[in-house]
Amino acid sequence: MPRRLIDVRPAAERALLLGAPRKRSADAAASQEHLDELARLADTAGAVVVGRMSQFVVAPTPDFYIGRGKVEEVAARLAELSASLLIMDEELSPTQGKHLEDALKVRVMDRAELILDIFALRARSREARTQVELAQLEYLLPRLTRMWVHLSRIRGGIGLRGPGETQLETDRRMIRQKIGALKVKLGEIGEHRRRLQGRTAGRGVTKVALVGYTNAGKSSLLRALTGAAAHVEDRLFATLDTASREVVLGGRTFRFTDTVGFIRKLPHDLVASFRSTLEEADQADVLLHVVDVAHHDWLEQARVVSETLAGAGLERHPVVMVLNKADRLDQADRDRRLAEAQALGFPAVLVSATTGLGREELVQAIAGHPVSGEPRNRG
Repeated sequence: MPRRLIDVRPAAERALLLGAPRKRSADAAASQEHLDELARLADTAGAVVVGRMSQFVVAPTPDFYIGRGKVEEVAARLAELSASLLIMDEELSPTQGKHLEDALKVRVMDRAELILDIFALRARSREARTQVELAQLEYLLPRLTRMWVHLSRIRGGIGLRGPGETQLETDRRMIRQKIGALKVKLGEIGEHRRRLQGRTAGRGVTKVALVGYTNAGKSSLLRALTGAAAHVEDRLFATLDTASREVVLGGRTFRFTDTVGFIRKLPHDLVASFRSTLEEADQADVLLHVVDVAHHDWLEQARVVSETLAGAGLERHPVVMVLNKADRLDQADRDRRLAEAQALGFPAVLVSATTGLGREELVQAIAGHPVSGEPRNRG
């Protein structure tokens, strides 16, 4: 199992959050929402958030990302809160991370490293562990000089040997070799999955992939539709491993597959590593885009998922928007949000995985799509 990039101990690691969006950007307008989400990520990793700070930047500086005056302000705030960890909501370059750590004398993480750490903590299957380890190593390689301070002081390392600056070039070579081996391993796992997928061809099974923002309720919906046990937890990235269940509904066989959740600013290395998992969605007859319709920012979350799917080449698939957690809304809000979802150009169904609301309507919407090999009616 891949080792975590950091060693976060519950109730021991006190973290200060720092957002630094560009002025007049969409991120700036939603800066508090982004920090709320970062706080949930930190909680999922086991850290205790003790404070928040923000700075709106015209452009990131090459040395610290933020201005020098803000660095001094952050240092004072860290000392005041007795915090030992700074978590940045922005992606830091290796140089920026090193300079911040040197100036602040605490560990500095960016959002990408935090998400990678959570994935390392949550991965269970062989494929998920391999994907996470690959993403970790690709993140680590350009940052190895800075990370050596961590490795000697706190971290156990990821496939590395021996402390000391003299080992850097040797370890870079070892990491590159390990990355190559992991890519070969993922290719073999993907080939095995494709052979298994071939066995369902011709059996008249409608393949349905559940995609969506993290914590939208995909696992709860999978359990509601199939009756199968699925891990459900009110935390970001509660489940990472792909789970498939077959069930007969209305005399027709469906295979539902739950996939990894998406989130804003998902690390590029992680998206690339999990591309093989997204092959499950690529092989689907229909995608269920599960949305937490009760969330105040549900349209933005839906946009993030749609862009990620488009980046993975999955936008050509038939999509049904599943407006989950509708039981938390009154009828007026349900009607309004259903109309907003339909305006995006997709069929949409209001459901509640908890109460069963809309279950039959959803099954009918899925059944309207042909199985693999049958002609698709895109009208």
